[in-house]
Amino acid sequence: MTTAPSLSTAPARAQGSAPRIITAAKRVIEVKGKAANVLGLTQPGGSHGLVMNAGENFRVRLENRIGEPTAIHWHGLTPPWQQDGVAGISQEPIPDGGGHDYDFPVARPGTFWMHSHMGLQEQHLLAAPLIVLDPAEASKDVQEVVVLFHDFTFRDPAEILAELKAGGHDMAAMQKPPAASAHEGHTMPGMATGAAMDHGAMGHSTKSQGSMDHGGMWMGGMSHLQDVQYDALLANDRTLDDPEVFTVEPGGRVRLRLINGAASTNMWIDLGQLSGQLISVDGMPVQPVVGSHFEFAVAQRLDILLELPRQAMAWPIFAVQEGGRMRTGVVLASKGSSVGKLAETADADFPAVGAELEQKLRAARPLVERAATRKHTMMLGEGAGYVWTLDGAVHGSDKPLAVRAGDRFELTLMNHTSMSHPMHLHGHHFQVVAVNGRRFAGAVRDTVLVPANMGQVTIAFDADNPGKWALHCHHLYHMVGGMMTSMAYEA
Repeated sequence: MTTAPSLSTAPARAQGSAPRIITAAKRVIEVKGKAANVLGLTQPGGSHGLVMNAGENFRVRLENRIGEPTAIHWHGLTPPWQQDGVAGISQEPIPDGGGHDYDFPVARPGTFWMHSHMGLQEQHLLAAPLIVLDPAEASKDVQEVVVLFHDFTFRDPAEILAELKAGGHDMAAMQKPPAASAHEGHTMPGMATGAAMDHGAMGHSTKSQGSMDHGGMWMGGMSHLQDVQYDALLANDRTLDDPEVFTVEPGGRVRLRLINGAASTNMWIDLGQLSGQLISVDGMPVQPVVGSHFEFAVAQRLDILLELPRQAMAWPIFAVQEGGRMRTGVVLASKGSSVGKLAETADADFPAVGAELEQKLRAARPLVERAATRKHTMMLGEGAGYVWTLDGAVHGSDKPLAVRAGDRFELTLMNHTSMSHPMHLHGHHFQVVAVNGRRFAGAVRDTVLVPANMGQVTIAFDADNPGKWALHCHHLYHMVGGMMTSMAYEA
């Protein structure tokens, strides 16, 4: 049994004009002492994923050896639309044994990732980091640590989807509206009782996922946090019974590049005894937010800068499921320090992930201010039989969202369902400009969580990349259940 080696943060350069080869293939890892058959994306030397420099071309040949057709999306990059890697929208699936060539410029540095955009393959871990380094930062004395998180099940994802369609939500997992007093004096798991909590710094949510604050009135109904009961959460393919340990220097600086590659699990990042600066989301810089706990929705990325204490010791970095205690993580350890056994569950349930951190983020490089030339409100809906819709239609029966080149488009996502939805727009970066109707100049990113029970998020973007682009919920089972459409530029 093998575990994919950690991603090296030294850029791998092609020889001459030869493309870098990435192979989608079967592999075996060990989860809780059992062999698990999964998929992966590796280079010939065995490294999992890809590191490159901004300003280079993304010159890659993808070879498919998984035993069935696939398509791989370069999440966060903005290629010409025909190279976006979405089966049925931007390219035909790559047959088993076949390959496909990609070649386009990459201007922006950032923490991105690559993953299957076909069927339920992403639940089989067909994903990997895609890190674009800034050459201007090469001389900085900062250690890079890349962590890709997954939710893992030994079950066949097709069986899980069939059960969801047959039975809908598990009512036992519903989260009821909390009493008003439950919001007061809330202590995040892992903090000492009575410790002061700076909500602005920590960015944690004290409301259930379905809440909307209208003068203190509860406007939401029941919120449903998990569709799937997972066997484990993974960090770089490993659980906390054998976590990856990164050797660090006491007093050194570390940049955590964290990727939520889960199929359906929103998480919290828990830095434990450390405090860090959140400096980038979805590969786009933000004004620093200091804290120890950060909301982390499906498909989002967080870059956190740590200034390590000078004493020699080990510091665990956890990712914890929302609404529960299951967790995974990695360890930063100075040379010679002892790494003790880490519990695979937190000491208390973590809250639902919401939009509290989102409302505190401010872009370091916001969009140029100008009036929207086109607006649309999109309704996120659900129906019987595990049907998830955008503007009342499932993918295949949907009408593409129309946009003109040069538009400043404002899209309001209104959630009429009992679950939150991490919404991802391909080919563009957008700025969050309102949550629940409150305007602000928020983060620039590519994936935003829309809270349940009438939560609203408004995003703005410039229509500057013509083509036909996917727009969908990144909860895998919701997307396969219909919550996907496209955005098409008018001729």
